[in-house]
Amino acid sequence: MDSINLSQPELYINRELSLLQFNRRVLEQAKDPHTPLLERLRFLCISSTNLDEFFEIRVAGLKQKIASGSVQAGPDNFSPAEVMSQISEQAHQLVEEQYRVLNDVLIPELEKVNIRFVRRTHWNAKAEAWLHEFFNQELLPVLSPLGLDPAHPFPRILNKSLNFVVSLEGKDAFGRSSGTAIVQAPRSLPRLIRLPEDCGSGPYDFVFLSSIIHAHVSDLFPGMEVTGCYQFRVTRNSDLFVDEEEIDDLLHAVEGELLSRRYGDCVRVEVADNCSSKMEDFLLSKFRLGPDDLYRDNGPVNLNRLLAIYDLVEMPELKYPPFTPSRPQGIAIEQNIFEAIRAGDILLHHPFDSFLPVIDLLKQAAADSGVLAIKQTLYRTGPDSAIVTVRVEAARAGKEVTVVIELRARFDEEANIQLANRLQEAGAHVVYGVVGYKTHAKMLLVTRRESKRLRHYVHLGTGNYHARTARLYTDYGLLTCDTAMGADVHRIFQLLTSLGKVKALSKILQAPFTLHKKMLEKIEREAENARAGKPARIIIKCNALLEAESIRALYSASQAGVKIDLIIRGICCLRPGIPGVSDNINVRSIVGRFLEHTRVFYFHNKGDYELYLSSADWMDRNFFQRVETAFPIENEALRKRIYKDLMLYLADNREAWVLQRDGEYRRCRPTGKQRVKCAQRSLLAKIK
Repeated sequence: MDSINLSQPELYINRELSLLQFNRRVLEQAKDPHTPLLERLRFLCISSTNLDEFFEIRVAGLKQKIASGSVQAGPDNFSPAEVMSQISEQAHQLVEEQYRVLNDVLIPELEKVNIRFVRRTHWNAKAEAWLHEFFNQELLPVLSPLGLDPAHPFPRILNKSLNFVVSLEGKDAFGRSSGTAIVQAPRSLPRLIRLPEDCGSGPYDFVFLSSIIHAHVSDLFPGMEVTGCYQFRVTRNSDLFVDEEEIDDLLHAVEGELLSRRYGDCVRVEVADNCSSKMEDFLLSKFRLGPDDLYRDNGPVNLNRLLAIYDLVEMPELKYPPFTPSRPQGIAIEQNIFEAIRAGDILLHHPFDSFLPVIDLLKQAAADSGVLAIKQTLYRTGPDSAIVTVRVEAARAGKEVTVVIELRARFDEEANIQLANRLQEAGAHVVYGVVGYKTHAKMLLVTRRESKRLRHYVHLGTGNYHARTARLYTDYGLLTCDTAMGADVHRIFQLLTSLGKVKALSKILQAPFTLHKKMLEKIEREAENARAGKPARIIIKCNALLEAESIRALYSASQAGVKIDLIIRGICCLRPGIPGVSDNINVRSIVGRFLEHTRVFYFHNKGDYELYLSSADWMDRNFFQRVETAFPIENEALRKRIYKDLMLYLADNREAWVLQRDGEYRRCRPTGKQRVKCAQRSLLAKIK
């Protein structure tokens, strides 16, 4: 049995196709009648946003490989061209399904509750008059229609912007025949316009901005006849390139690259499904794309804009019920946070537990005369984050404030540059991590003088210091003043700021140095226990699993008889259920109200189980190209609590999807007299 080659390609699922499968699971939430209606619309928009990023990063990278002639394949042995072919087929199917769900499922359901998207053919006289006035007052002054000729070349089209290609007949003002024009929709205006109540049939009648432009496009070309007007949108390569061997200042390098993101190489063109074939060919030629890169949309070419409805419609019965996160046990209201942490480690499980204790730690540290230094990593945070405000106040109060900001947090680069400048102006020490290694670890260190000693207070987490995502993502955080843990975090900050070698860490596992090696060792230890006839079990919960050596180690452990449960939200390249290889491995994905973001690593260890929380997924980049941490939970009560949480996720038969051998996912449903079990709902029900 051990002679099976664990590197054979058929044992591995392609990462890009696995990511598309995740987007399908998100879209399925939009179809679920048990989910509140506006939440279903939100899931549709999320699936569209996810697909945009998939093209901007993953497809763009594949196209670059193909253009350079690369035939290098991953563990699945698919060449870039082969993967691109399968992506095109599956992505076209996914887009078609998105618009079917919108038109055939969600729009009829929304109309039943008097939320309407009013088409041009259904405008009444009052609506027509009001929209005509809106066009003249709000749109016409900012539109710049561009008739194409040698002096007016095809314009640069901004990434993911709304545009129209217009076909014309007749003579222009200079007596010339003009066949084609481009109209770019103003970015400053919303894509959904709410009609006044006296112009429609209720308070929630909406008109697409694209419909208003369509209806009045002839006004932009007086004296000529508009014979066609079609929406289109282009998606561009949005991955930043920073030559790490040539740059002197990472901040300035990233700033320079941000502008190019808007006009990177084209990877996809979306057009309205009524677009003429002539115009489709015209656009493809301008963007240097082929027929497989064209997507015909039966509706607005940017589904993401529908998300505005969620905030515009005040109908709470169509949304998830609101909740107030609980205050974690061990922290009383207005209690001194340092006293609370000294009394024992505190576990936070967001969004079920409030994020306020983390903010309280920073606030009290900023005001406490005994606090000498505050150090923190920031990967993503809100533009008006209370955490940032407190950091600024602490720096101005004379504290030694050090912030390690990851400038290359994808799509948050600009916000992080502004954050860095703000903190520097306040007097904080700001560094940008390590060139070549993204700083993805989530760490906060407060050093406080107490009597005749210095004590470290630490927060370590699986998620970002972002108060908004703490309400939307599931994440764990640990507050502790454990001496060894504090010393480890201090050493990691020394590494990030001085770049010098530091002493070995005693408890925390760190990428890119020890995390991968230690995970492999712990997997092998479970395999050895199983071979010796002892109980052996592994539970891994993270967002992605694709690093090949880790997968081979899990296969080998499965062959040895280790029971392995993997709770992988997104990409999973491991193929479960293969006889003689992965019989003992089960893989499930949870897609529900909250984005599952916790990373938990459990190893049975002959009953003396080890449990780690981590900032890292099991991907090559996390193990080898990022600064990550995995920290042990040693308090027995907290370990039991996390283990119980894992059992909830493994028992879920409401929001769980089980990965099959063929790479497809099957949704779990209670059968017979089985009771419905939903992990996220159970955790919400525990809020006090």
